[in-house]
Amino acid sequence: MHPSSAQTSDTTLATDKNIRNKVLSDIQDNLDKKTKSIDQTLSRLDNKVDSLDVEIVASRDARDKVDKLLQRVQALEQKQQAIEENELYVYQANYQSAIINLVSMDKEIKPLLLFNSAKSFFSTLSETADPMKYPGYQEWYKGFYNYIEKVKDKDPAMSVLADMVTISGNITNATPIAGPVFQALFIGINDYVNTQAGRRKELKEQSMKMFLLTAKLGEFNYDKDLIEQQWEIVTNDLEKLQIHYDTILNQNLALLQVKPGEYQQRFSKQTDAEQRYQFLTELRKKASSLVTARKAADIKNWKQPIYYELMDVQSLKLRFGELTFEIRGIMSRYNELVLKYKNDPEIGLKVQELGVKLDAMSDTFDGAFDPTEYINSTTRMYLVN
Repeated sequence: MHPSSAQTSDTTLATDKNIRNKVLSDIQDNLDKKTKSIDQTLSRLDNKVDSLDVEIVASRDARDKVDKLLQRVQALEQKQQAIEENELYVYQANYQSAIINLVSMDKEIKPLLLFNSAKSFFSTLSETADPMKYPGYQEWYKGFYNYIEKVKDKDPAMSVLADMVTISGNITNATPIAGPVFQALFIGINDYVNTQAGRRKELKEQSMKMFLLTAKLGEFNYDKDLIEQQWEIVTNDLEKLQIHYDTILNQNLALLQVKPGEYQQRFSKQTDAEQRYQFLTELRKKASSLVTARKAADIKNWKQPIYYELMDVQSLKLRFGELTFEIRGIMSRYNELVLKYKNDPEIGLKVQELGVKLDAMSDTFDGAFDPTEYINSTTRMYLVN
């Protein structure tokens, strides 16, 4: 984040976000002090040059004029030196900001709370989509399946149903029950009822209820699978981002001469907030020293490698922000799914239970991420000199 967007007046270290914001605020405060000093120096030198210009024009003494010209050159050299110092300070602050944002992403890419609530949601989602979890269905389906197996070789329609069950393991896991499939299922259930002469009325009522449940879950599963395809894409992208993140993190830790074990012990696995804050403070100072050393080692090309590191971190945060935005969109689609089926007479009660779990997952996500702000803050990460 741009060190100057120093975030919030809350300086307590209760959360990882507050720790990050406190360190970024420290970076900004330090930069402000240096910038103020540079501005005062530049103002003083500008006034000196202006005064010397007047004196040079007014002077009639050649030696005095040469002396004042020399003073003017020295003032301009001091001004250029101050400008270059300010440039160094800006690069130091930007690289410090990049490092703090980079290590803070460690706890953002793998948010444990979101994972736990997501497990609960997806477990309930699977139960909602599984007809065997509905009262009476398992017993009825067993009888109906046995009937299909008996007559499939004699009836083409039953053969289609048998193939569907064999391939998918469950009628509701196939395509939406419509058209020829709907007709085959309806005929199959009707024939099944007619074979049970002794309990035809009772079985007919039960079978029609199970038929409606099967048809509704077929539709529900179709809608659900469309969303899950998008969720799977985002999950794969997150896994790829994690790999790229680890590469960039290890690369920068090596530049700062911080061993992975020290990083794990003092930050990643550290539970004491004050200790994590102290580690980040040391880390930002190392980042500042690295920029200074880079400039001293290669006065002409020192900015380029640092610029690449800045862009790597910014692109990581931007991509992560985009993925959180996509996840928020997927949650909205799941909410639409809940709204569509929550009042359905066959599956409505389970869908309402699913809605409670979805709300919990959404609340956890919203408490950890604001995708729009995350993306916007990424574009403001660095101060432009």
